[in-house]
Amino acid sequence: GQALSSPRVWKGKAPDVKLGRPEGVVVTVPAGEGARLKTEIVRPDPLVAPLLKGQSLGTLRVTTGAGTAVAEVPLTVLETVEESGIFGRAWDALRL
Repeated sequence: GQALSSPRVWKGKAPDVKLGRPEGVVVTVPAGEGARLKTEIVRPDPLVAPLLKGQSLGTLRVTTGAGTAVAEVPLTVLETVEESGIFGRAWDALRL
């Protein structure tokens, strides 16, 4: 799967996590509407490790230019982000 977003992860061994879909997303719209489609990723914030590969985490929302929802597709974690050591978690706890 290709990453659609790589948001910051707190208290993890990696600084960010790749969110995406294991397979592609196909949306059918009327002729001429394709150029006006808008996408938005809706997810919790902040993201705190551990995050497991395959874990559902957020949604890709596709809307028309008029704001009509065309599709909402769940996003998953593409690569596991393990929890960092005690010092890394403490440092991120201070910054959160």
